Amino acid sequence: MPKLLIALIVVFINSFVFAQTDTTSVLKLNTNRKSLKSESKFQANPFDANAPAKAAFYSAVLPGLGQAYNKSYWKIPLVYGAIGASTYFYIFNNNEYNRYRDAYKSRLAGFEDDEFFGVLTNENLIDAQKQFRQNKEYSLLFIIGFYILNIIDANVEAHLNQFNVSRDLSVSPQIIPNHITRKPEFNLTFNIKLN
Repeated sequence: MPKLLIALIVVFINSFVFAQTDTTSVLKLNTNRKSLKSESKFQANPFDANAPAKAAFYSAVLPGLGQAYNKSYWKIPLVYGAIGASTYFYIFNNNEYNRYRDAYKSRLAGFEDDEFFGVLTNENLIDAQKQFRQNKEYSLLFIIGFYILNIIDANVEAHLNQFNVSRDLSVSPQIIPNHITRKPEFNLTFNIKLN
């Protein structure tokens, strides 16, 4: 019960202290708002509600184009590297699957001139086909996953580009020793700096 009472007192004092503002900063804030309103008549609004949809559409049409629209050019090689590597493994596994399948089919037809004759049995050929088919399907899932991730990344980044991330906003964690309980307390401080 005493801890709860102390916590409520601390919260009350903090809210009272943060609620106190000097009148000069309020006057400055009001004059800044008036000047911003007058300036905003002549300037375009930087918020574009269609930007996330455009970025997602561009990435869906051509992977990496949404990242270019968001001016995140460093992500374009990552997009093509991920999709390209997955495509390479898909093609490689598909070719290997076809090699083992063709060898198995020629053995079933009665031919004994395949490249694996005398090295692998029919069961080995079946196991190899299963393994390469599974790898091929995983590679296809990775291609689709990276393609979708490319679209989601472009959309989310276009959303985040429209947020205010100025230095006037800050969050800082703190560890403060409690001298009564002799244990550390973890606090999170949120600061807003007004002009």
